[in-house]
Amino acid sequence: MSADRTPDAARQRRRRHTRERQAVIFGGLIAALAVAAFGAAAVYSGSVTLPFLARDFSSPAPTGLAAEDSPCPPEGATPVPYGQVTVNVLNATNRIGLAGDTASALAARGFVVARQDNAAAMGYPAGYSGTALIQFGPGGVAQAYTVAAQFDTPQLVLDTRADASVDVVVGSSYSALVAASDIVLVADQPFAVPEGCIALDQVTAVAQPTPAPAAEAPAEG
Repeated sequence: MSADRTPDAARQRRRRHTRERQAVIFGGLIAALAVAAFGAAAVYSGSVTLPFLARDFSSPAPTGLAAEDSPCPPEGATPVPYGQVTVNVLNATNRIGLAGDTASALAARGFVVARQDNAAAMGYPAGYSGTALIQFGPGGVAQAYTVAAQFDTPQLVLDTRADASVDVVVGSSYSALVAASDIVLVADQPFAVPEGCIALDQVTAVAQPTPAPAAEAPAEG
């Protein structure tokens, strides 16, 4: 019997193969640990950002809430059914037809549109740069907040009007209403209080705008 066919030789070959497999396995583990350690150091130092770490896991801020310095909704006030809210839609930009398009979008949701016009025709200054200015009287706060939920970060202004109508002055930052599926109103739940709003009893109402005489009112643009 040749030396390489003896039982001892067979055992040596098995041991050698076992050591080789172990070397490969341990080598792979060491390499993987080294890569993981390098990657962890890179992420920790900010050199590398993993896609899933870059995601924002916090809940998105709800759209449709008023901007800072708007009057807060009264405590416990709840949304008003759209069909019970009367709005005047006014264009404060040079975009032709903006009031009409916005009025149509609000009417499609059930709001009652009393008037659509140029902002100057209703006594508002032209050139509003925000999304929408929502102006209303003390009796129309809940109606105003119901309308405000349709717009992205509108500005709410309290004036001295006696009725519950709401003026919507559309500005140059406006592109479209908030998607109906994103509206955060619940019929029997109070309005969310926007961060930075001012308590209603601390707000001084401005004078209600006076519409321009019919002969001087510019065409809606």
